Amino acid sequence: MSNIKKTIGRNLKYYRYQSGKSQEKFYGQFGLNPKYLASVERGEINVSVEFLDHLAQILNIDIREFFNPTLERTISKKRIDSRQKEEN
Repeated sequence: MSNIKKTIGRNLKYYRYQSGKSQEKFYGQFGLNPKYLASVERGEINVSVEFLDHLAQILNIDIREFFNPTLERTISKKRIDSRQKEEN
C-alpha cells in the first residue's frame, strides 16, 4: 500500500470523525458512495486531485490537509484514548 494513499485515507477519516457522523450518514448526505469512501479511508485506492478538492470543499478544509502526516498520529492517539475510556 502506498504511504501517501494511507496518509490521505487516515486524514480523510480524521476529518470525517470530526463531523461526528458515520460513513453512511456523512457521505450519503453528499451523494457519495460510503463503500467507495471506506476504501479511500483505508488507503486502498487512488483518488484524483479533483476528487480530493471536492472532499476538501465538503469538509471545509484546505486540500493540503489530506497530505499532512501529523494527523495520522493524532487519529491513532484518539482511537487509543477512546478504547481506554470504554474499558474504564
